[in-house]
Amino acid sequence: MGTIARDKREIRLYYHSGTSLGKQTYAYVKASEREIRAIDLAKTHIPGTQWAELASGLDKKIADLVNTEHPSFVEAYGSQNPSLDEHDWLRVLEKHPETLAHPIIVMGSNTHSINSPSDFLEYMKIDSRGQSKT
Repeated sequence: MGTIARDKREIRLYYHSGTSLGKQTYAYVKASEREIRAIDLAKTHIPGTQWAELASGLDKKIADLVNTEHPSFVEAYGSQNPSLDEHDWLRVLEKHPETLAHPIIVMGSNTHSINSPSDFLEYMKIDSRGQSKT
């Protein structure tokens, strides 16, 4: 059992309000007709277990969640690919949540990385029975 509450009627958005992608994605999600639980990483600490669960839901490594070109990352770890293990990558996200590469949405059992705000619309398309895809 995971640590993230999952409800098919709710959209859980993990984003950082200090990034333009985060702000734009939040606006798209807020405009949807579903219940929203927005987790702004600028204000809310996310424990390592949740980061690990999000990465697993995306079928990615924790390192894949980090934007290694973000100025905070470069300042702390350099511009070369640092040799970090999984726990080190968790610490990066815990100490520098602004380095999250892309907002993440959780809708029921589905987890999606949002590379552009319009990606969210793809996940909200309605099928022929009037039910959302996810």
